[in-house]
Amino acid sequence: MSTTIVQGSEVEDYPAVPPEAVRGRALRVTEIGEDVLHERCADVTAFGSEELRTLVDDMFATMLVAEGVGLAANQVGVDLRLFVYDLTESDGARHVGHVANPEIEVLGTETEEVEEGCLSVPGPGADLFRPLHVRVRGVDIAGAPVTLEAEGYLARCFQHETDHTNGRLYVDLLSKRARKRVLRDMEDLREEVIERRTEVALLHEKEPVPYPPR
Repeated sequence: MSTTIVQGSEVEDYPAVPPEAVRGRALRVTEIGEDVLHERCADVTAFGSEELRTLVDDMFATMLVAEGVGLAANQVGVDLRLFVYDLTESDGARHVGHVANPEIEVLGTETEEVEEGCLSVPGPGADLFRPLHVRVRGVDIAGAPVTLEAEGYLARCFQHETDHTNGRLYVDLLSKRARKRVLRDMEDLREEVIERRTEVALLHEKEPVPYPPR
């Protein structure tokens, strides 16, 4: 039986679609070039609020519809240092949760180069080196401390999403040549990606989100 780990603790009988995603509504994913993606976000301070719980629900729903494994608040246009994640590793272990005010600590010196993509850069991806083993510290939406250690895919996700909360996209870490290729490919693939998000929204009985032309 595969293992599911929610907020760092193993659980049983976890549903395929997280309860947050069931409750939430899909929002438009912000795209590269929008100011909210390129500035450090504000720390979360209003812990335990209904507004914050609703935001996490909506972020999970948006991530589901966009078929992502991680999503930061500024990717739905909200200026807060918060991200959600739901990913399954190659060994079948599934990790689900959220972190507010995340800080990354790199553990060890080993790195790994893997293709990385981003829901805010719809379509393409590019190979990128990142530390293989990290620890993320932060809090949950109730204000309780969160400390999660990760390797490989999960570690990459934590780094990618924490970067978002600091106003940095993965393409900012690429060479100029690779970044230019990714942005060119995005223009070619964007429409197809958005059509797919509409299909998935309807599949999950969510209201499709309109995207403006670029």
